[in-house]
Amino acid sequence: MVIAFLILLTVPAFLWMKKTNHERAERRKSLLSPVIMVPGSSATINRFDELIEKLNAKNPHPHSVLKAEVDTKGKITYHGEISRRDNEPIIVIGFENNHDGYENIKKQAGWLDNAFYEISQSYKFNNFKAFGHSNGGLVWTYWLEHYYSDYKSEITMKRLMTLGSPYNFSESNINRRTTMLSDFIKYRKKIPRDLTVYSLSGGRNYTSDGIVPEASVEAAKYIFQNQAKHFTQMTVTGTEADHSDLPQNAQVVQLIEQDLLAKKANAKVPGVKHKNKIRKVSEPENRD
Repeated sequence: MVIAFLILLTVPAFLWMKKTNHERAERRKSLLSPVIMVPGSSATINRFDELIEKLNAKNPHPHSVLKAEVDTKGKITYHGEISRRDNEPIIVIGFENNHDGYENIKKQAGWLDNAFYEISQSYKFNNFKAFGHSNGGLVWTYWLEHYYSDYKSEITMKRLMTLGSPYNFSESNINRRTTMLSDFIKYRKKIPRDLTVYSLSGGRNYTSDGIVPEASVEAAKYIFQNQAKHFTQMTVTGTEADHSDLPQNAQVVQLIEQDLLAKKANAKVPGVKHKNKIRKVSEPENRD
């Protein structure tokens, strides 16, 4: 009876280990490298439709799109699908509760983790790139510091691009740090050392994009510089550089193609040679 009992215990453990090893091998061999986008407060999973349309406009291999909306109980509703022939699909993860505020950003990071876990289990990718507009960049940062350690042995975040993300909320004086910024700095050692980070801000006058002070966006340097492998700040000016216009801004689309997507990852970027380099990207004003 003892032997039979031990066999009953051993067989399920063996089958579980065999299944786990198969899944790990499948993940290691995967060529899938998605771009996972998170919108900002008050934005839905359709926030990046125009951006994606522009990315696909002249692309001979358009990105397929999967959208995931997470409700307040963690239930996920999916729209669209990932094409089997697409190694670089775009996945948009949004939240039913998309309100502003630090406490809500913490909740959204938890909901992001629910979706990330489910999607990573379904598609078995071993690396990905992250993009966050406005509070979406804050959600990704909180997720990196509090959830990423559960995955980093098997899944690597290769690059993170934040766009108009207010790391000090509406505060333009870095000497008056919000609780959120102080917490981000406190846990900055959780940021992976092999990560490449791009922080983009917008505005016509280098002080604000109409909603977020540029100083608040630039506060990202206190979190990422000398911690991530590479950290680059860029400012986009000219037309469509206001906060709500940034995701579909032509210069931003170009920077995503150039710095975030895999097929452009090795492209030479004029003026960017060292980490923490600040690059101003300007678009001529329309003078009708």
